[in-house]
Amino acid sequence: MSGNAFQDRAGAFAAGLMVQAAWPLLLIAACVLATPVIGLATGPQATPLSVAAWFVAAMGALTTLAFSMLILFDALLFRLMASHDSEAEGGAAVDDVLTRMRLKPAPAATRPLDQRMAGTRRLLMKQRIAFALFAAASLVAAFL
Repeated sequence: MSGNAFQDRAGAFAAGLMVQAAWPLLLIAACVLATPVIGLATGPQATPLSVAAWFVAAMGALTTLAFSMLILFDALLFRLMASHDSEAEGGAAVDDVLTRMRLKPAPAATRPLDQRMAGTRRLLMKQRIAFALFAAASLVAAFL
């Protein structure tokens, strides 16, 4: 970014979000490729508990992937915000995009960068909880 502290913070946060969106995708893909899910869940040794654990693991994986896509979208919005000279202009541009996409109504006042970052951090926490659910259920299913 140029030399503005606001642009540096928004750009750095966007870059961090890109990493936070990518690593769960890679780990879930590796787990799915490494595990013969259908054979373990439907084989003769399958118990109702192992089938339930695989189902919970699949739901945790899908939820994690959905949160990762939302985080990726937020990263792009933070990059858009960082491309403007001031925090007010960047926030207005993000609000305009969200309004045009009909994702949010036009706000009465533009939220500051810190409030937007706090909302995205809550989304990151939800993603991590969903990933922990996936990991725990996968371990339970693998050892049953």
